[in-house]
Amino acid sequence: MMKNNYRDNLYEIIFEADTIPGKAFDVALIFFILLSVIAVVLESIPSINEHYGPMLHSIEWVITAIFTLEYIVRIWASPKAWRYIFSFYGVIDFLAIMPTYLDLIFVGAMGFAVIRGLRLLRIFRILKITRYSREGQIIIEALQASRIKILVFLFAVATIVLIIGTLMYLVEGESSGFTSIPAGIYWAVVTLTTVGFGDITPVTSLGKFIAGFVMILGYGIIAVPTSIVTYEVAVSTMRNQDNRKCKECGNDMHEKDARYCKECGAKL
Repeated sequence: MMKNNYRDNLYEIIFEADTIPGKAFDVALIFFILLSVIAVVLESIPSINEHYGPMLHSIEWVITAIFTLEYIVRIWASPKAWRYIFSFYGVIDFLAIMPTYLDLIFVGAMGFAVIRGLRLLRIFRILKITRYSREGQIIIEALQASRIKILVFLFAVATIVLIIGTLMYLVEGESSGFTSIPAGIYWAVVTLTTVGFGDITPVTSLGKFIAGFVMILGYGIIAVPTSIVTYEVAVSTMRNQDNRKCKECGNDMHEKDARYCKECGAKL
C-alpha cells in the first residue's frame, strides 16, 4: 500500500499540474528544456563553441541525464507504461534524450537535440489552457462544418492557378522565365497569394495586365475562406451559448452548462 501510495503521489506530481509540487516540477522541467535548447543553439556558433564548447557540452550531458531519469520515472509511475511510451508526449520525451547518446556514435547528432523544444508544449498544462477547451472545440466544429466548402474553394483556386499558369507560359515564354507550365503555376501561386517573390516577372504588356488581374483577384480569394470559417465560428458559438439572463448584472451570454454568471458570479 505504501508503495502504491508513493507511486500515485509521484504520478500526480509528474503528470498533473493541479498541485503546487506538480507545478514546481513542470516549471523546473521547462527551465531545463530552455537551458538545453539555448546550449545547443550557442554551441552551433563557432566563436562561442571555441571558447565555451566543453562547458556547453557538459551542460548538455547533465541535462540529458536529468531527462533520462525523468523518462524512466514517468514509465515507472504510469499505470499503463506502454500507453505512455507510445503516446505523443512519450515519443517526444524519448526523442529528447536520444540525440545526445547518438552523438557518441554519429558525429553531429547533437544538433537534433533541439527537438526537445517540442516538450515546451507541456507549458499549456501550467497555464491551465484546458479552461479554453470549449473555445477550442468551437473552432474545431467550425472547421469541420466548413471543410466541404473549403475543399470546393481549394479546387476552384487550383483550377484558376492551372489556367493562369498555362496562359502565362504561352504569353511570356521561356525568355521571361516562364520555362514551363509548372513554372507558370508557381508564379500564379506566388502572385495570387500576394507574396510576390519577384524571381519570375512578366515583361509583355499582356502579361503585366494578367498579373495585375491576378493580384486583384488574390485579395478576393483570401477573403473567401476567412468569411466561411468566421460564419461557422459564429454559428458554433451561438450553438454552445445559453441566453439565460443573469438577474444581478443582466449578462445573457453564458455557456450551456454554466451554473454561475461568468461576469459577476451570481447563481443562474
